[in-house]
Amino acid sequence: MARTRAGRRGGGTPATVLLTDAGVDHSLHPYEHDPRAVSYGLEAAQALGLDPARVFKTLLAEADDRLVVAVVPVTGELDLKALARAVGAGRARMADPVAAERSSGYVRGGISPLGQRRRLPTVVDASALDHDHVYISAGRRGLDVGLAPADLVRLTDAVVAPVGR
Repeated sequence: MARTRAGRRGGGTPATVLLTDAGVDHSLHPYEHDPRAVSYGLEAAQALGLDPARVFKTLLAEADDRLVVAVVPVTGELDLKALARAVGAGRARMADPVAAERSSGYVRGGISPLGQRRRLPTVVDASALDHDHVYISAGRRGLDVGLAPADLVRLTDAVVAPVGR
């Protein structure tokens, strides 16, 4: 995969700047975002002609009293009990969308696990490792980034666990 250079001067997002600065091979995939879309991730997969099993969404949850990031396939849902186990918490629930936006620095539907304002514990669903490349939000609606799942795990210091269902 060719490395994409979308640095600070190129109008990149914090996620693309992080990838470029880290020297990670990645590809940018812009698409026309439909504001009426119900599922941002499925919209991206369809618009880009990608297998939805390779497109992952970024969700923020509260595990006990702290925010955590979960990266799961857009074709499924987050298993909150599995997420709690993965981060050593007693329970987990979805974070308030306003809190998720405030913590990440991104808007809902464009939250990337990379380049967030506050670095949070992150769990990547184990199914990501089934693919040579996965696609995640690049930090804004209408822009995904493709990268190796090992790079995603490394850059987020993620735990890999089966948290999608």
